[in-house]
Amino acid sequence: MVGTGATLELILGLKAYRVLNIIGVDEAGRGPLVGNVVAAAVIFPTNFHIEGLTDSKKLTEKKREDFYLQITNQCFWSVGEASSIEIDQINILQATMLAMKRAINNLQHELLNLNKDEIFRVLVDGNQCPDVDNCNAIVKGDLSEPVISAASVIAKVTRDRQMRELDLRFPEYGFSKHKGYGTREHLEALSKYGPLERQHRFSYAPIKRFS
Repeated sequence: MVGTGATLELILGLKAYRVLNIIGVDEAGRGPLVGNVVAAAVIFPTNFHIEGLTDSKKLTEKKREDFYLQITNQCFWSVGEASSIEIDQINILQATMLAMKRAINNLQHELLNLNKDEIFRVLVDGNQCPDVDNCNAIVKGDLSEPVISAASVIAKVTRDRQMRELDLRFPEYGFSKHKGYGTREHLEALSKYGPLERQHRFSYAPIKRFS
């Protein structure tokens, strides 16, 4: 969803499954000049495995979409976001931590509603944890921990879909191609049409040049 504020989305599947007490968390969208930063939180059921699952950036778009369907159909998962407005207000690092916290808290809340009151260990890709309990940050965790890899796939596919939706509204910017990154095509569109209010990140240096 592309919107003006932070959004939360939660989809739960196979509620009767026994689950592992680990939540994997990753994000997508720190580098682009436009749109939300998206974080995903995933819990695997026991004995869940996807051959070839790894960091979403190392997967083809088709493979990411295939894995996305498998993960969302068989795992507990949630998505948390921070908007471009929030990014401009608190900076991208803090917005990323906020998106992660929203995803984690929302997932844990729903699990409590299902009477799953276990204490979960949180594994986050990177070198910093959001403000949640029992969290460990793992550098390159999206390569070493499959549950983090799964979260990276959910976050990446969700954000890429948002960029395709934004492209339908503003096709002159080419969002479906560059996904909001500062490519030559994107910068040329910014020079010609200017940045989009409530979509572009005005705190980012390339956008400041055109605002």
